[in-house]
Amino acid sequence: MPGGDRSTPLLDRRLVVVTGKGGTGKTTVSAAIAVLAARLGKRVLICEMDAKGSLAAAFDTGPLPFEPLQVSENIWAMSMNTEDSLREYLRLFVHIPLVGRIGVLARTFDFVADAAPGVKEILSLGKLCYEVRERHYDMVIVDGVATGHVVAQLSAPDAIAELIKVGPVKDQTRWMQDILQDTSCTGVVLVTTPEEMPVLETTELIGRIASETQVDVAAVVANRVLPELFGRSEEAVFDALGEGAALDLLRRTAGESVDAVLDGARLAVAMRRSGAGHLEYLRQNVPPGIDFVYVPELFNRSTGRRSAELIADALGEELL
Repeated sequence: MPGGDRSTPLLDRRLVVVTGKGGTGKTTVSAAIAVLAARLGKRVLICEMDAKGSLAAAFDTGPLPFEPLQVSENIWAMSMNTEDSLREYLRLFVHIPLVGRIGVLARTFDFVADAAPGVKEILSLGKLCYEVRERHYDMVIVDGVATGHVVAQLSAPDAIAELIKVGPVKDQTRWMQDILQDTSCTGVVLVTTPEEMPVLETTELIGRIASETQVDVAAVVANRVLPELFGRSEEAVFDALGEGAALDLLRRTAGESVDAVLDGARLAVAMRRSGAGHLEYLRQNVPPGIDFVYVPELFNRSTGRRSAELIADALGEELL
């Protein structure tokens, strides 16, 4: 069973795996957690697992290599690459120095990996667990794969441990399991938005992580939460403005465009209420002990580092 203290604050964990349905802002939230940790003086490594280039964009930098690149004060970033990870594994644990590309070996590895579940995943995750074990950084953040694949990645050491009972590979999976299952060290962050499908996927994933892995879910981040435009008393006034003599007066004063403004406000209220319903469902289905964090809709066109910094501000208000 997982060890450690589940009450360990998110920013005190040393390995944080961030996942979420595509389009929920997973990468930006990952970058924001890195920014927030760096502000606290922590040395942070953040790794993009799917190599789509989104993490590089979040820090306004060029393509990220496998070798960690400093992208900001106290923040280093990298992109996972299976061949480079295999090369590093062979160098560190098998003591085989390799020069140049390892095409034939990589193809052999792919053949084995296709036949044995967890092999590719354990190389990627193992690289990051190694950084945690060696304490090269105070925090390692994984901009993880999407919700449909993260369970296989988190459970890879367990799958390998089932296949291999003795030997050095067994020993290496054991220390990885110790890191992943220590709730004072490792936590998963699930990013969602106040919409039906992301919320349903999040609740389902919480259950799957609990039943199929021994890794702790540390937090759920509800991203892009719309503000409430009106209180109950103000809503009655707004409704009155949209009809009869009040509406005629507004049209004479502000022109016909007032109808578009009122329609926009009605839509915003409807979206807020719909989102609030989905978030209430999510809150009811998040087990006790898991932080539930809100990130408001920013209503700006900021992208890249500036967006990550703004979300870090919002996260800081709830996590610090």
